Amino acid sequence: MTSEKTRVLFVCLGNICRSPMAEAVFAHMVNRHNLASRFVIDSAGTAGYHTGESPDRRSAQTCLDNGVPVNHRARRVRKSDFAEFDHILCMDQSNYEDLLRMKPKGSDARVALFGSFSGRAEDRIIEDPYYGGDDGFQTNFEQVTRCSEGLLKDLGMLEL
Repeated sequence: MTSEKTRVLFVCLGNICRSPMAEAVFAHMVNRHNLASRFVIDSAGTAGYHTGESPDRRSAQTCLDNGVPVNHRARRVRKSDFAEFDHILCMDQSNYEDLLRMKPKGSDARVALFGSFSGRAEDRIIEDPYYGGDDGFQTNFEQVTRCSEGLLKDLGMLEL
C-alpha cells in the first residue's frame, strides 16, 4: 500500500448487486470531480457464488437509469486484496465480520462499513436487495451515492 493512489475495494456477499453498484457510483463521482487519476476502484464478494458473472440486471439498470455506467465481472475477495487496497468497504455486518476473519495479521487495510460514511443512521447497513423488488435497488443507489460523497469528504478530497 505504498502507492500514491488511494485504493478502494467495495464488498458485499456475491458481488452482483450492492458492491458493483457502489464501485460504479463511486467511480462515476470520482470522475465527475476529476479525481480518477488518484484512485484504483474495484469490488468483490465474500462468497464466490457468482464469479465471472455480470452484475444483477436490476442493479445495472438502476445505475444506468441514474446515468451511471457499470462495467464489472464478479469475483471473490482474495487475501492479496488486504495488501493491495487501502480501504475495504462492505455493505453489512455479516460482510464486515467475514472480512475481519479473512484479514491477514499485519494488514494495514482499513475494513469498514461503507454505510458509515453517509452520516445517516439509516444508511449504516446497505441491505441486500436481491430477493426484493426493484425499489430496493433504487434505495441502494441513493445510499451508495450519499456514502460515496461522504467517503470523498472523509479522504479530504471534497469540501465538507
